[in-house]
Amino acid sequence: MKDGLRRLLPLLFLLFSGLFSVVQSAEQEVLVDGQFHEGKHAWDGTASGAASGAGLDLAGRPSHGKGDRPNGDGQGQALVQEALDILMGLGSTKGAPGRFDRPSGFLGTAAYYAKEIFVLLFMNGPSPEQPLENSQRDSKLSKPLSRAVGLLDEAAQQENADALFLLAEMNFWGDYTFPRNYSEAFRKYSELSALQGNSTAQYMVGFMYATGIGNAVERDQAKALLYHSFAALGGDIRSEMTVAFRYHTGIGTARSCDDASKHYKSVADKAIQYWRSGPPGGRWMIREGYRLADDEGGVYGEGASVVSSGVNAIQGGPNSDTHAAFDDVLEYLDLMSRKGELKATFRLGMLHYEGSRPMKRNLRLARKYFMSVAKKHWPGREGKASPGATPGLEKLASKAAGFLGRMFLRGEGMEQSFERAKTWFQRGIENGDAASQYYLGLMYLHGYGFPKDAIKAADYFRSSAEQDYAPARTSLGALFLDQGDVQVAIRYFELASRYGHIESFYYLAEIANQGVGRERSCGLATAYYKIVAERAEAIHTPFDLANDAYEDGDTETALIHFLMAAEQGYESSQANVAYILDEEKSRLQIDSLLPGANRKPAVFKNPELALIYWTRSAKQSNIDSLVKMGDYYLDGIGTHADQDKAATCYQAAAEFQQSAQALWNLGWMHENGIGVDQDFHLAKRFYDLSLETNQEAYLPVSLSLLKLRMRSFWNTITNGRINSIREEPEPKKKKWSFREWINNFLEDDQLYYDDMDDEDTTDPIRDSLPGDDGFYDEIEEGILESFIIIGLAAALAFLVYYRQQRQFNHRRDAQNNQQAGAGGAQQAPAQGQPQQGEDRGFFPQPGDPEFGQWVAGGTTSTVSTPGPRPSVSESAKLNTASPSQTPTVQSSKTPTRNLPFKARSSISTKAKLPHDPEFAALLTEERKVLQEITTVKAEIDTLQQAERINAKGLDAELEVLIRKWKGGARQAAEQLLEQALQKVTNAGGPRAWREAQRQQSEFRSDSGGWGFNEQAPGPETGDDFERSDVEIPSKVEMDEMGKRAGEGGVGGEEDEDVSSQPSL
Repeated sequence: MKDGLRRLLPLLFLLFSGLFSVVQSAEQEVLVDGQFHEGKHAWDGTASGAASGAGLDLAGRPSHGKGDRPNGDGQGQALVQEALDILMGLGSTKGAPGRFDRPSGFLGTAAYYAKEIFVLLFMNGPSPEQPLENSQRDSKLSKPLSRAVGLLDEAAQQENADALFLLAEMNFWGDYTFPRNYSEAFRKYSELSALQGNSTAQYMVGFMYATGIGNAVERDQAKALLYHSFAALGGDIRSEMTVAFRYHTGIGTARSCDDASKHYKSVADKAIQYWRSGPPGGRWMIREGYRLADDEGGVYGEGASVVSSGVNAIQGGPNSDTHAAFDDVLEYLDLMSRKGELKATFRLGMLHYEGSRPMKRNLRLARKYFMSVAKKHWPGREGKASPGATPGLEKLASKAAGFLGRMFLRGEGMEQSFERAKTWFQRGIENGDAASQYYLGLMYLHGYGFPKDAIKAADYFRSSAEQDYAPARTSLGALFLDQGDVQVAIRYFELASRYGHIESFYYLAEIANQGVGRERSCGLATAYYKIVAERAEAIHTPFDLANDAYEDGDTETALIHFLMAAEQGYESSQANVAYILDEEKSRLQIDSLLPGANRKPAVFKNPELALIYWTRSAKQSNIDSLVKMGDYYLDGIGTHADQDKAATCYQAAAEFQQSAQALWNLGWMHENGIGVDQDFHLAKRFYDLSLETNQEAYLPVSLSLLKLRMRSFWNTITNGRINSIREEPEPKKKKWSFREWINNFLEDDQLYYDDMDDEDTTDPIRDSLPGDDGFYDEIEEGILESFIIIGLAAALAFLVYYRQQRQFNHRRDAQNNQQAGAGGAQQAPAQGQPQQGEDRGFFPQPGDPEFGQWVAGGTTSTVSTPGPRPSVSESAKLNTASPSQTPTVQSSKTPTRNLPFKARSSISTKAKLPHDPEFAALLTEERKVLQEITTVKAEIDTLQQAERINAKGLDAELEVLIRKWKGGARQAAEQLLEQALQKVTNAGGPRAWREAQRQQSEFRSDSGGWGFNEQAPGPETGDDFERSDVEIPSKVEMDEMGKRAGEGGVGGEEDEDVSSQPSL
């Protein structure tokens, strides 16, 4: 059996060799067809030159800034030229395998996997850990390449700058199948930088100091900043981006907003110049930067990462197209288009026109699809609409006309023609297409085929902007800015920036930086400049090269390109670098079981660098990167283990329940007491939150909870010291009395809301605007609270007044019944005095005899009929009367201190006082005048207060009013409650008060039923009681009595007889 296998091994080797040859020939065909070659870049000489005046280096990579092509005049130039001729004849400039897409056929798939197996079994040698010496290197090179390298070495010894540059590039990038040697590349770049001050060499030296790539040099952020600063001064745009990001985040230096803004502005100026250098409407820029991990569901895989779980999970059932591949969607749209579905045809045209990462732009196909839709509505050359158009065709055709007009205007996929562009735009405008309106306005503004007419352009821009078309809003804002209307311009720019329009961000950055129409804001300007700079990827980032290299399997080259973009501040590249260098993608490394698993070059074994870029990515709001930081600190990867920092990272990622993985990690740490206190109950809460955040975590969370409950049960029965799982008790609501509720509400309204179920209404996405400190929200809450307190006090006052009026009406009815039973009616009151049934308003008015008692807080009216009180002499007569003529004093239901006047005014007899009609009319007029004076004073006070508010400012006055309202309302409510409580308490409680009321009612019935305002039985005084002098309280006296009554009593001496009477 073993002999048979030995005989089959050569046959198997020959078979795999043949398959490998077939695969290699297929790759060469691909290379020859031009589908992939090293010189294919988005960096064409025209594009780069428009921004920085630079071209391409010899390997096809972009060069930036001034002095990129070294000046090779002098010694060794002939040697360099001879070496270049040899290198140009070598063909491919890369030693890495070319791009070979996985075929879809059976034979192609078999050949693809045969190649992979052959490379794995027979061509999988360990990579050299140390760079080769020159002698070993030359022995492994082909003769032409070895001769070219020898010529370049000879020229470099003569200090030829071109030779130094070529050798540095070949050692760093591995051009022309030359083996990489980062240490040698660093030496050559350093020599060139010192020799000629080449900005590209300075950038590369700074890049190698910043990253320590290939262990060529130890990382030194200070030296990196120094070399990048020199390169930025030399005009290298990549170094300008790098220096701006370092000042922005404080890498290798202190944070400086002004320096960051200066460098970002320099790049933004070049970016907007590059955008405007394109056809009318600006260059079409496709974003190439994306996260590699997103294609696999995130850093932790599908369902476990933030980008693919929770609210970011792909929504849709298995029968929907949410899980469909892009090729499948494209095929479906093509099928529907062939069936005559115009929406599918228009959608295909848009996809081919706009382009995307999986599909490059194809303007020829885009024109074909747009023309198909437009001809359905305008079949002839005359431009007349088809009479039998289907519903919705007009709108769709107008949009297609807008795209066709744009392509003719910009010369995309066809020859530029302003006349044909105008024709298509006018057709699109017939049905209100926003793009057609904007581009026709652009033609009038710049005079493309028309005389310049800014007024017509503004009209078209306005019509397009009303449909929320971002470029139109930006152009309209620019017109307002030229006219000096800065605020309106800012409003238009901010609306356009919602859709990511690059020019709107640039205008906002300039306004914020120069302080036009608003206060200068360095932070805001830096943020806007950074957005503009990062939108123009084509002038300073190698994203297209990195993506192509990664798809080709050349991970090392992709890593270098991603590192360059990451140093410039691109978060996606920072995450990509960390993801490529991450060696902890899985706890179970299946690759370690395969042969040749450790074939990774040393450049990939750098966990310290991975942690650095996880950290930088996390600082730019990447939640998965923040969780990865916690993993590295927890396991001590790339740094010493720090469980406290790990817990901090997890806690920050778990805020607002964004990361289920972070919540689960916190639960595990609390379960095992790692980095935090061991607490089974808290661990269960985090496990529950993890499941609530991501329902796909049901299985791991359920298993974790099962184990946790077992541990908690054992801890409980063994009386362990760990906090076990316990059921959450339902909160018991405390029953407060009415007085306690009022007091607690006035002292702290938070006690009232403690019994309510709180809901977390915190919005993680909401960012507070600059200057928004919530001050006005506090004022609004204070005003609302004050109105509530005033309303409660008014309700209490209304209840007291209602009770008072009810008692008054009851006594009046009893009096009327008594008079009707006696057969006589009481004479009407004197003219000028208010009748008992007269409506005097809701509350007593100033000048009314009951006004003082109402101010003092009394609960009943005076005991005598309203009217002028007797003079002092008359009171003396009554007080010195004989015992047989002792005056009967009516009992009061309120304490004597609450009487509005002195007690002697309440003495009454059956004698009728003489009445003077003219004097009573004067009294009535006086009361009216006093009432009008009070009203006018109140209005004057209101006007003065409004004037003070207008002069001093609203905020301070509102605070004073709030404090006054709160204090006054609270004092009134407390006084009313205390008085009511004191009255009930003095009566012996509610039961005793009701008994006293019953006895008093029986006493009045037994006494003949004289009512509340009826004169009590007494001696007949006749004409002896003369009304010689009537004392009318003045306004000042009324106010003073009201003030004394509010302080708890009425000043002055009280009548001895009245004070001796018992009261409830």
